[in-house]
Amino acid sequence: MKYVSNKLLTLQAMNANLSISPAVIQKRPRLSAEERRREVVAAVVELARDNGPEAITTQAIADRVGVTHGALFRHFHDKTAMWAAVFDWVQAELGRVVGEAFAAGGDPLATIERVFLAHVGFVALHPGVPRILFHELQRPADTAFHDHVRSMIGAYRERLCVLLRLAKAQGQLPQHLDEEAAAILFLGTVQGLVVQSTLFHGEAGMLDAARRIFPLLLDGFRGAPPRDVA
Repeated sequence: MKYVSNKLLTLQAMNANLSISPAVIQKRPRLSAEERRREVVAAVVELARDNGPEAITTQAIADRVGVTHGALFRHFHDKTAMWAAVFDWVQAELGRVVGEAFAAGGDPLATIERVFLAHVGFVALHPGVPRILFHELQRPADTAFHDHVRSMIGAYRERLCVLLRLAKAQGQLPQHLDEEAAAILFLGTVQGLVVQSTLFHGEAGMLDAARRIFPLLLDGFRGAPPRDVA
């Protein structure tokens, strides 16, 4: 009897160890292939917040999404395809946010400020994005991604130049303003805020900082005419 009792206790302990809580057996909702790919992209952007892209493993991505490592590659051929999807998302989403700010209308300077705050706000919401972009842009060889970024920034800069020329025509900015240099300064100021937030994990205060900095940027646009260089 003592043996049987001990055996029963052993079986009960084994059953207790094998029991699975309802939370564990609850199945993840079934997603379409496109929805799962978007989920993977979001996971990569989130992981990049605290890790350099080179440190993000496919296992870490699978763990964040909540799928097996093998399941991850049912949606992407390889890690390169995964990163390509991330870059496409960044280009599309940043383009959408900035595009909506451009399209909202208003006088040129109000539009320029709205675009500035929208761009900074996007980075504050997705702080992993700058790490991803900086990592890829540091590669010595040109890639398709470099071409995408050059194309995106070139189109962005041209839209800024159109607004700056319009502001000059309406007397909001001085005629001597070099709009191409002003557009470069605009983008450089955004990048400066991005670097600050990346270094000090200060994305929560980025929009407040942007609101304080924009008037200074505008003062620079309105500054004295350039002096002739001897």
